[in-house]
Amino acid sequence: METEHLAGKKILIVEDDYSSRLYLTTILEKAGAEIINAGNGKEAYDIVMGDDEISLVLMDLQLPLMDGFTSTKMIRDTGKDIVIIAQTAYGMTGDTERIMSSGFNDYLIKPISRKQLLDKIMSFIQ
Repeated sequence: METEHLAGKKILIVEDDYSSRLYLTTILEKAGAEIINAGNGKEAYDIVMGDDEISLVLMDLQLPLMDGFTSTKMIRDTGKDIVIIAQTAYGMTGDTERIMSSGFNDYLIKPISRKQLLDKIMSFIQ
């Protein structure tokens, strides 16, 4: 059904939990996206800085070495224009405001459904 909707799009998944990373990767590859994975915020920053073809970043917030907030701030500080969507297990009002004021374009609350994931991504990249 969703096959090829994301064909030609390169998406970076930044997630330290293997099962979550596998889940997201499977959904997005079935939709035609090319997937790159990072396990921490530092690795994510390095990948984004070295690859101008990345269409979108799915950034977990709680990561080892460097969290998603710090990584996103560093990416934004370079002036690089890329869509960054936070992934979080928290969705309380204060958390939402912090996420949106920290340079993220949007956020997804875990557990993330296939439909929610694809709808959110498609709202940013065509």
